[in-house]
Amino acid sequence: MEDYRLIADQLAADIRAGRLRPGERLPPQRRFARNRDIAGSTAARVYGELIRRGLAVGEVGRGTFVRAAPPGPQPMLTEPSEARVDLEVNFPVLPEQAEMLAAGMARLQRPDVLAASLRPLGRSGAAAAREAAAPLLARAGWTPEPERIQFAGNGRQAIAAALAACVPAGERLGVEEYTYPVVKGIAAHLGITLVPLAMDGDGLLPEALTDAPQLRAVYLQPTLHNPLGMTIPPHRRAQLVETARALDLHVIEDAIYGFLRDDVPPLATLAPERTIVLDSMSKRLAPGLTLGFAVAPPAFEQRLASALRSGTWSAGRFALDAATQWMADGTADAIGRAKRADAVERQLIRAESLAGFTVHADPGGYHCWWELPDHWRAETFVAAAARLGIAIAPGAAFTVGTGRAPNAVRLALGTPSHRTLSDALDLLAGLARGTPEDAAPE
Repeated sequence: MEDYRLIADQLAADIRAGRLRPGERLPPQRRFARNRDIAGSTAARVYGELIRRGLAVGEVGRGTFVRAAPPGPQPMLTEPSEARVDLEVNFPVLPEQAEMLAAGMARLQRPDVLAASLRPLGRSGAAAAREAAAPLLARAGWTPEPERIQFAGNGRQAIAAALAACVPAGERLGVEEYTYPVVKGIAAHLGITLVPLAMDGDGLLPEALTDAPQLRAVYLQPTLHNPLGMTIPPHRRAQLVETARALDLHVIEDAIYGFLRDDVPPLATLAPERTIVLDSMSKRLAPGLTLGFAVAPPAFEQRLASALRSGTWSAGRFALDAATQWMADGTADAIGRAKRADAVERQLIRAESLAGFTVHADPGGYHCWWELPDHWRAETFVAAAARLGIAIAPGAAFTVGTGRAPNAVRLALGTPSHRTLSDALDLLAGLARGTPEDAAPE
């Protein structure tokens, strides 16, 4: 019996060569087995292997479709090592940054330094890291006091610790009606009830805080909001802070994209006594470099530290030492500046490819919010894009509660090369101009 993996290799080669195109439906398994003179169980394993490799997608009742075409003689959608174009996950990595980071690792290769980095981290051991982090986190005239900075294993753990410190189990946390999806899972794990708060074109509405009684805190992304891409203007920030102070609400500010807008100060400049600012290295540097930051006012310091310890969310010593080196020698700041320029270029590509559509984005952000034409539904569009080898996020992923899902998608622009991004967006634009019936496989 022919090994199913060899047959899968042959089909993968056809996909790479462009003989099987994105969105093309593969023959039904019975027909494929008959044509190849193989058992039906072998055909099923072949198709399963293609799906496992990310080269095909199965749809119940419809069949199995080619997911992405690797590089060929036609304009390419995928990178040489990728099976699809990822516009769903937003972790920008510059081609040149690995070389920039490598120099900072030399010191950690010394046996004495490495031995120290592999030991447990005490608070006194983080003093150098706090001094290095303060200027990195600074923006628009705001610089955190080093002693106020605490470290988590990553940005998500920093969010979890802040929520645990501010909102007891069973209590209510206000969030923007479109919010970071991970917050939903964290809140559920901690037993916190999320309350969606209304927004307008300037962001969260102050009266939404007043109309939502019994909130203990509010979590928001005032700078380069995910997914909408907006940045709350100064007058609205002042209104929100005034309202939060009148209601005695804690403010949890997720500043993960703040480094891309170093001209915008955090809310902590307006309400330093009640605002916890959260940040991380994952967007600034790379997703594999996990280190979270939490800058808390004195009144919250012990509660936050306790939450980090009890949740086992504290940073590891090796990651902290590596990050400290990159922060201290200027590498992290240099990569941040390069990413600010890169994000602008990518938004220009997006603006050209999606001209004529309703798209919300900041000119310096790494993502955008695309309101789809009326003849498309978001979930259908996401599925059609997947058949072209492009992964995107439906608007429903960012909603809280059971309200009507928005007919929109979020595009993350930071992962593919500029050429691949342009080709992918052009394909999506063509898809949107057509109809779902046009996109359906025959």
